[in-house]
Amino acid sequence: MLFPLLAILAGSQVVSSSVLNSRQGSAKAFCSSSDRRYNVSSWDAPVSGPGTPGSSSTWKLTIDDTTAGHKQKVTGFGASVTDATVTVINALPDALRTQLLNELMTADGADFSFLRHTIASSDLSAKPAYSYDDAGGNADPSLGSFSLGDRGNAMAEMLSQMQALKPSLTLLGSVWAPPAWMQLDRALTGTTVNNNLDHAYVDQYAQYFVKYIQAYAAKGAQVDAITIQNEPLNSQSGYPTMYISADESAALIRDNVGPALKAAGLNTKVWAYDHNTDVPSYPQTVIDTASAYVDSVAWHCYASSNNWKVLTDFHNSNPNSIQYMTECWTSSQYTSWNAASGFAMGPLQNWAQGALAWTLGTDTEDGPFLGGCDTCRGLVVVDTNQKTYEFQVDYYMMAQYSKFIPNGAIILDGSGSYTYDSGAGIQSVASLNPDGTRTVVIENTFDNDVYVTLDTKSGQQWSGNIHAKSVVTWVLS
Repeated sequence: MLFPLLAILAGSQVVSSSVLNSRQGSAKAFCSSSDRRYNVSSWDAPVSGPGTPGSSSTWKLTIDDTTAGHKQKVTGFGASVTDATVTVINALPDALRTQLLNELMTADGADFSFLRHTIASSDLSAKPAYSYDDAGGNADPSLGSFSLGDRGNAMAEMLSQMQALKPSLTLLGSVWAPPAWMQLDRALTGTTVNNNLDHAYVDQYAQYFVKYIQAYAAKGAQVDAITIQNEPLNSQSGYPTMYISADESAALIRDNVGPALKAAGLNTKVWAYDHNTDVPSYPQTVIDTASAYVDSVAWHCYASSNNWKVLTDFHNSNPNSIQYMTECWTSSQYTSWNAASGFAMGPLQNWAQGALAWTLGTDTEDGPFLGGCDTCRGLVVVDTNQKTYEFQVDYYMMAQYSKFIPNGAIILDGSGSYTYDSGAGIQSVASLNPDGTRTVVIENTFDNDVYVTLDTKSGQQWSGNIHAKSVVTWVLS
């Protein structure tokens, strides 16, 4: 699908976030379907009361929209901006590039308010691997060779433009590996032996983050938070990684990175972990040790038996900690139509304040990539030869959340969600929005339509049809 058709679809189907400001008392609904027939399209609004399900299958949901049902406050939704993302978006003609950024960051499209970006190389970078202080392969204790370089400057400039479009944007920076000379193996890629930080350079390691944040700020990109290592328990040879234990991470934040940021007068926060749900002891160790600098935890979805209920357990043990889902992939081959909905829905149901897809943009070959993930598909795919772009189903599934659950919304307690062993079921999450409206996102993985009745603790009842294999969002006043 080429851009002119996308523009038509955008104009006719994708609705404005101004619906959140409607105070006319009538409910609205919007649908995105697995077959791409509906793309955040207007849908039959729910009716007050039990409605008329006819012969349709039925399902009951409840939400507690009183103050007793208030849970976590939402930061937002979005994706990771990688070198691949910057490269492919910058390959578009100026007019299309501007249009795409607007569709990503404003009410013209998904209205994303939460982004993560890669600090120098990741697996979704073109060769060669690089850091912001490669220093020709030599040690640089003074960090005198620090430079964003062409790719770092391009990243900072794009993020600055995104923040200009969305001033309330929350931006997280994550590093895949520090400069090779700071590592025991003295290499960004090629080996997993001694793939660890050289503690002779812990002060330089901390200052590396300071210099990066300051350099991005000079380009107009304000970094709100960092994680000191992407997937610290994942050591690979094909792309930049570095192993950091829980105790080591906690001490580095407490003794080096946190104090360095504070001494530099930076308000950038440090989030713990940035890895899978199967080792919750890791972020617990970091928070227990470095609580003066860390109040948030970042989770990924790649555990072999991923279970978002780990986040609820973590919340129950650490009720003042903030949690985010900061990485889960969408693939050209291996993920389902509802993958993006699933990694937004599950974390929201379990106290996360936001969710991020991996990754925002790729080309038609799922790249450029350095190593690691060679089938990671962006929410938007750019044909760099034809100079066109196409939103994928994952973009629309994310938009069912990001357009209608704004920054500052409060997630509400609810019940009735269930998925059978077959994978079919109904999952739902609801929010109370800053303007007083309520949003209810309902995912239907059955092959048939389901007529859903929602009872609210405040005494209302709403009923409506949920399309087969789709996500439908209700906005209730």
